Amino acid sequence: MRTDEKMTVEERKKYLRAMQKRYKEAGRTGRSKLLDEMEAVTGLHRKSLVRLMSSMIIRKTRQKQRGKKYGYEIEEAIRVIARSMDYPCAERLQPGLGRMADHLVRHNELKISMETRQKLDEISISTVQRRMEAIHSERKLPPRRVQQSNRILRKVPTSRIDWNEQEPGHFEVDSVHHCDNSASGQYVHTLQMIDVATGWSERVAVLGRSYAVMEDGFERILARLPFAVKEIHPDNGSEFFNDHMMKFWYGSVSDVRLSRSRPWQKNDNRFVEQKNDTLVRAYLGYRRLDTIEQTRLCNILYDLMWLYYNFFQPVMRLSKKEYLPSTEKRTRIKRHFDTAKTPFERLVEKNALDEQTLSRLRSLYDQTNPIKLRDQIYDLIFLLLNLPTHSSETPLNVLDTIGLWKCGQQADPHFHRLDDDDGLYSSLFQLLYLDRKECFAR
Repeated sequence: MRTDEKMTVEERKKYLRAMQKRYKEAGRTGRSKLLDEMEAVTGLHRKSLVRLMSSMIIRKTRQKQRGKKYGYEIEEAIRVIARSMDYPCAERLQPGLGRMADHLVRHNELKISMETRQKLDEISISTVQRRMEAIHSERKLPPRRVQQSNRILRKVPTSRIDWNEQEPGHFEVDSVHHCDNSASGQYVHTLQMIDVATGWSERVAVLGRSYAVMEDGFERILARLPFAVKEIHPDNGSEFFNDHMMKFWYGSVSDVRLSRSRPWQKNDNRFVEQKNDTLVRAYLGYRRLDTIEQTRLCNILYDLMWLYYNFFQPVMRLSKKEYLPSTEKRTRIKRHFDTAKTPFERLVEKNALDEQTLSRLRSLYDQTNPIKLRDQIYDLIFLLLNLPTHSSETPLNVLDTIGLWKCGQQADPHFHRLDDDDGLYSSLFQLLYLDRKECFAR
């Protein structure tokens, strides 16, 4: 047993029980030497050791429980901060508690004392985890509910983006189908792009998978993306690999590398697949969305989520893989993650934004109340999921869903029912689209 480390309570009790028999059998001089040794090993006072040697050395139950170090005020602060960040795990929540508390205080959503503010910087992940378990127990979350060969694929190399990619701009791309149990007719698809290096996420809703709507969806994403695209990595779907889309990527967007997943290797797009569940299915579920109104309202939702998840939701990135001794059946890997930070913070750290863009995004962050933003997102989801689906008697023109963002037509016929008293979405739309004249100068 090493004596240069502090013993745990159980280790100390075990050691003293082993020494007790020798102590009782020793004479006066021997006991004195044993006490010297035990005093040096355990760090206990000599008088305490004498009392322990003459009694039963067992760990007794504490008669009087210690009081809480973190009281009601800090629990309420964590509750408000967790709500503003949509209840992330403790590992993602704890690093930004102090920063988010200051942000919510500026928006009059939180009032805390200086002592509580200091404790938010000191509280451990384990303590936050215990508080989050109590918070989750009070909440009831809603329940979650063979391709043909493509000649274009032969021109695009198969690969995967490295998990430790450090340069922003390498995007995994995927589409999510909102068709319920029937894939007939036209229905809404969510087109999603995830930057591997920073966790920056982009989403847009398109009605159908024709070239016109896919091009409009990608143009909309590129118009609001604050940094350059270096690589696009979709799966092998024909909506991504056809003559028109190849012409779009190699013609409209400069210096973009196009790669694709290996056949039957779904884990090649592991980052975007994970976000398909947490950022799309968790909100919209599996119900069918197939109308123009649903498509427009879905894009309003994704504009608000763009701000919420890129600026206020911390993400954890894999920093190291440790290969442990393997067994006969499988290789064991221990994964280490870095400190949770928002995608915006990671972009700033990597100097991926020019000064003008950085200033504009900082101003947007400072003026945004995350609690009101989250409430608007959930109000919009409720409104969206209560819209009627398409009637077969009504003609459907998918072209009515494209190009509206270019000319400032962000308003949906149902948008007036959404609480936007502070003009959050109107100002966000102006910033994302109307103030961005050169969408593809990248």
